[in-house]
Amino acid sequence: MVRLQNSLLLAFSYAIYYWLDARMLWLLVFATLLAWLLGREIERLVKLRKERLASWLTTAGVCVAVCLLLIFKYLNFFASEFALALRFLGFNASWTMIHLILPIGLSFYTFKLISYLVEVHREHIAAERDVVTFAAYVAFFPTILAGPIDRPQHFLPQLHRSRCLSWENLVAGGKMLLWGAFMKVCVADPLAVVTDFAWAADGSGARLSLWTFLMFPVQMYADFSGYSLMAIGVGRMIGFEVAANFRQPFLARNVAEYWRRWHISLTQWITDYVFMPLNIRWRDYGKAGLMAAVTVNLVVIGLWHGANWTYLLFGLYHAFLFLPLILSGTFGRRKKLKVSQWGLPPAGDVARMMLTYLLVAVAFVMFRAPDVAAAFAFLGNLFAPILPALPVVSGSRVFYLLLIGAVFVWEYVQRDETSPLHIKGYGALRYRAVRWLFYYVLILLLYAHSDGAGAEFIYTQF
Repeated sequence: MVRLQNSLLLAFSYAIYYWLDARMLWLLVFATLLAWLLGREIERLVKLRKERLASWLTTAGVCVAVCLLLIFKYLNFFASEFALALRFLGFNASWTMIHLILPIGLSFYTFKLISYLVEVHREHIAAERDVVTFAAYVAFFPTILAGPIDRPQHFLPQLHRSRCLSWENLVAGGKMLLWGAFMKVCVADPLAVVTDFAWAADGSGARLSLWTFLMFPVQMYADFSGYSLMAIGVGRMIGFEVAANFRQPFLARNVAEYWRRWHISLTQWITDYVFMPLNIRWRDYGKAGLMAAVTVNLVVIGLWHGANWTYLLFGLYHAFLFLPLILSGTFGRRKKLKVSQWGLPPAGDVARMMLTYLLVAVAFVMFRAPDVAAAFAFLGNLFAPILPALPVVSGSRVFYLLLIGAVFVWEYVQRDETSPLHIKGYGALRYRAVRWLFYYVLILLLYAHSDGAGAEFIYTQF
């Protein structure tokens, strides 16, 4: 029964991938088969105590996965920058670029493969014997496009258990799916109308304003967390527990807390496989070693998003924000958010949340800008008056303010909940009829804001 379920899951996952990116399905299959074979051989060598050969084979497998990223995601960038440097030095470097197709989900499934090989080598998990089960893990259709990045030790055991539809899972997953769709369609897409219009003007940042600066982080959050919740919800409906990816990031009171709440599956992956080994290796250098490990960690997170100097700047900027935390010794401290008798956070925490949001918004300018010059051009015009080139803002300002405010209020209300629509304890919402009315309102809002086409999820490009 389990094998049949996994076979059907794999067939459905491959069918969806073929429909979305038929030309690159072969790469997914090749990478999966290679990692599966390497995993079995690494386990065999470890059991035979041939540690050196096992380490070499693990390194080779990781290098192949990284090379796939370098070739399909970064080769053109490196080649164009090298040609530019040669022309600057006076050499004739005019060659035709090979515009490679970026396979959908490449950044996500290669990280799955890397973690699998490393965990097998560390003997934290056993190598998967069944290729269908392993392939179903790698190509799991809700998460193949844009995550979350499930670890093998968390997900593979679920594939070894028989799943059956249950009312509890359907309801819990359906709530996540509904709220994720609402965040995408009713929050992210309306905000994108403004930000996309502004950036599309000329790419220099000349037609942007403080308004779009404050809008974009919420748009990014609603778009990406919306996709993640939909993926988690679909997974839950068919009997899987998918890793969480967001935990109210705009309630963070410093940048370290923000990264513990934002894109959690990627942050934890980079922390475990990049930061921790470097931090252990450089621990004799004290705070300087810690800062170096943090910098490498955040640069990797930045460059993971794509081949552009703006992503490098994005990572370096975040590393700079960690400097005061490391120097003050508060880098690893975790403090629970206190709440007054009126249910409100202390004024000091509110101020720290606002400051963190503004600092993160600066980073998102670097994230969104087509190049470094455009990013600095926008930041240079940050406090210019709202320009008449953005008529869509002037007529809808109250709507957007209410929309953004509603997101923050709801995040705060849900701060201790694991499910985004776990609302039984809030006032009138404790009554079942009121809750169902609330759900129907969300569905009606989705219908009202959906044009049938839908905008692309931002993170599918990564």
